[in-house]
Amino acid sequence: MTPGGTQLVAGVDSSTQSCKVVIVDRATGELVREGSAPHPRGTEVDPHAWWEALGVAIRAAGGLDDVAAISVAGQQHGLVALDRQGRVVRDALLWNDTRSGQSADDLVAEVGSEAYARRTGIVPVASFTASKLRWLRRHEPENADRVAAVALPHDWLTWRLRGGGDVERLVTDASDASGTAYFSARDGSYDLDLFETAFEATAREAGDASAPGIVLPRVLTPSERAGSTDRGIVLGAGAGDNAAAALGLALDPGDVAVSLGTSGTVFAATSADIRDATGTVAGFAAADGARLPLVATLNAARVLDAATHALRTDHAGVSSLALQSGPGAAGLTLVPYFEGERTPNLPDASAHLAGMTLANTRPEHIARAFVEGMLCGLADGLDALIALGVPADRLLLIGGAARNPAVREASRHIFAAPVDVPERAEYVARGAARQAAWALTGELPEWPVPTVATLHPASSGVRSQYRSASARIVAPARVRQQT
Repeated sequence: MTPGGTQLVAGVDSSTQSCKVVIVDRATGELVREGSAPHPRGTEVDPHAWWEALGVAIRAAGGLDDVAAISVAGQQHGLVALDRQGRVVRDALLWNDTRSGQSADDLVAEVGSEAYARRTGIVPVASFTASKLRWLRRHEPENADRVAAVALPHDWLTWRLRGGGDVERLVTDASDASGTAYFSARDGSYDLDLFETAFEATAREAGDASAPGIVLPRVLTPSERAGSTDRGIVLGAGAGDNAAAALGLALDPGDVAVSLGTSGTVFAATSADIRDATGTVAGFAAADGARLPLVATLNAARVLDAATHALRTDHAGVSSLALQSGPGAAGLTLVPYFEGERTPNLPDASAHLAGMTLANTRPEHIARAFVEGMLCGLADGLDALIALGVPADRLLLIGGAARNPAVREASRHIFAAPVDVPERAEYVARGAARQAAWALTGELPEWPVPTVATLHPASSGVRSQYRSASARIVAPARVRQQT
């Protein structure tokens, strides 16, 4: 409680790139102060680096002395393996470590994509924890034999905030657990047989002393307390990063978030049971007890980075150039698979610039093609959600690239639903703070989400132009994969 009587709560976003901490007024959601710290680069990281960054970010945010509750949201899927003493067995394997791609394929071949979709709501890809467990078993058997507990990044940080100690004290929430490929979002429980298939070892939920096996964090309900810090600060259950963002945005049924971060995500709030055997749409759990169907792309804001390199300018320059072109970039189309792609699942694909003529190979059209290609990739993800019956009455455009004027203008010609641009905020950390307030009081607060722009759809042929160009690339790439 501050001297003026305001009760404060904190939210943490421990992402791939950095740790961000926001401290807000519990009643209004108004930001009081914030801090951040970078994380090491790479696809495997010592979890202690996250703990150190959290401490730096908390100090930069003015500390927690006047904070009543805190929750941690974290990057999904990563594997934190602990031994019986709670020591880290090896550096954590992050979601973007693709060495586990073959392991994912092996699991799908053994279990079946239909069975995975029915039992967990998702189909393994390299990102998911089950795939990383199989990789560890196959490639580092000595490390695998030392594992006594398996946690996700946010689980480990919450455990450390509680003081660490016995791995039986590990807890998680359904939203993050649903990204492991051994948890049922529908039933709200682990599928221990699938864990055993992945890691070739038995498992049990923390606190279940009736059976031996690898400890998996106990799954808390959305408003349940995870415990408290040594200073008595209430700890919320925490969440996966996208689920926390949905909580921060207060997504309602019919709302779909389009997030333009390093990678891209399209996710929605729904009560429907989502099962997609193709693996395109992941049927994750939400942080409020509902469901969070999600599509991820590898290529989002980094497409604009590539444009700055190609055009030898900065992001503002790319935007200015793109606005000098028009819908369809005079026939120029970028298929933006710079780092392969996850949706569609083409890890070895590359980007292509199609439809070049002497007339359209100009800087303004190239800039426009890069912007439209990035958005069309996400629009394909939105189509996949809609095809499963998820309504898309309103889109919310978030992430760093959402502030780009050319991105906002181009979105009108690509998305068929109205697009709202919420004011700039750390929505993952804000969602974690909202959850912390829920754990503190037992009630989920209603915090406003101001909109700075509303973009109304305008008809154009951009999507059909993109579909034609991408079809010429996707089909041959899939044939190469199969052979």
